[in-house]
Amino acid sequence: MSRRITIVSKPPKLERKKRVAAYARVSNGKDAMLHSLSAQVSYYSNLIQNHGDWLYAGVYTDEAKTGTRDSRAGFQSLIADCRAGKIDMVITKSISRFARNTVTLLKTVREFKALGVDIYFEEQNIHTMSGDGELMMTILASYAQEESRSASENQKWRIKRNFEAGIPWDGTLLGYRLENGHYIVVTKEAELVRRIYNEYLSGRGYPSIAKMLNDEGIPSRFGGKWNQSSISRILSNYTYTGNLLLQKTFRENHITKKRITNMGELPKYHVGDSHEAIIDMETFQAVQAEKARRAARFIKKPAPKKTYPFTSLLVCDTCGKNYRRKVTKTGPVWICDTFNSLGKAACASKQIPEPTLQQVTADVLGQKDFTHELLCSQIQHIRVCNENTLIFCFKDGSEVTRKWKDRSRSESWTDEMKETARRKTLERSKQNA
Repeated sequence: MSRRITIVSKPPKLERKKRVAAYARVSNGKDAMLHSLSAQVSYYSNLIQNHGDWLYAGVYTDEAKTGTRDSRAGFQSLIADCRAGKIDMVITKSISRFARNTVTLLKTVREFKALGVDIYFEEQNIHTMSGDGELMMTILASYAQEESRSASENQKWRIKRNFEAGIPWDGTLLGYRLENGHYIVVTKEAELVRRIYNEYLSGRGYPSIAKMLNDEGIPSRFGGKWNQSSISRILSNYTYTGNLLLQKTFRENHITKKRITNMGELPKYHVGDSHEAIIDMETFQAVQAEKARRAARFIKKPAPKKTYPFTSLLVCDTCGKNYRRKVTKTGPVWICDTFNSLGKAACASKQIPEPTLQQVTADVLGQKDFTHELLCSQIQHIRVCNENTLIFCFKDGSEVTRKWKDRSRSESWTDEMKETARRKTLERSKQNA
């Protein structure tokens, strides 16, 4: 009976399921009400998990973050996981939800393409891995960015109109509530503001006042703990005098949204007697004067930089850094800055005792005693080389080489060190007697 042999071809490689994630973002309370994050998370979770060829890789979210900023935590986590090779495709609602900044969008898309990660924008029906995907995105992102700029300009216009009308914008101020564009005093909170001002004028500092309020269990405006910054802001807020100073800060642009102190770039608006005062002007000014007085105590005038005869003249031939003066137990020495900072492993140079350096320099200049004036008038620089070698480079282009000798052990000892050694010798003699 003959055997039948069947040649079986190699089984086909099974296709790995595509790992799919989603990104969702809401930028404000109104948007959050209409399209809540929880609803978006549920939608994308069901969409991905019900697709037979996909593996669920999570939904990344950001709340109350604008699409023009790169600091979105969820967005950054998505990028990190894509770089780590955990995701093959990202689904998001639209280009404006993903990023309104054209530069940020294209930079992210191109990085994802290099990583082999596709982004699918549902509203525009665009896959970034497709041939015309990047062109379409560039056009649409530009529209999204212009929309963001337009919204920003409209917001600025509205704020400016409010400023011109003397309407405050900060509704979070301790002691007041903003009602119909006007500040209304909250009696209990106003008493706390007055107490903070009085405590400061009585001698307490920011940390002391914050600790006192925390120890007494008195919450801050929104129920949190007090700290130095919150106390400082209250003691600096001109609004407590019953007047308004508006547009003290402004946003750099609609992309970065960085807050900048207004130093005259835009007009400021002063509104006198706009609301009931909590702090009288005399008390407010007294606090500002006291703050300035205390701050002045901690402003140290920079000490004048000391220079010595060899400052900037000694150059290490090993590493090229300048030598600097350093006072040690055995007296002042000149030492390579690299050796002094990083040790012998970085620069195997030697320190030179200042008296030795002065004596060698005097010999080179043909003088009995060292003089600073002659050194400065004749020497361009001094190269400090290995084997105790100094090369004096004169301003006329000539050079003189000299060797210097290490100090003997006895010469290295100070009077204090000698006295300590003498005392120890006497103690040992008494113990052996």
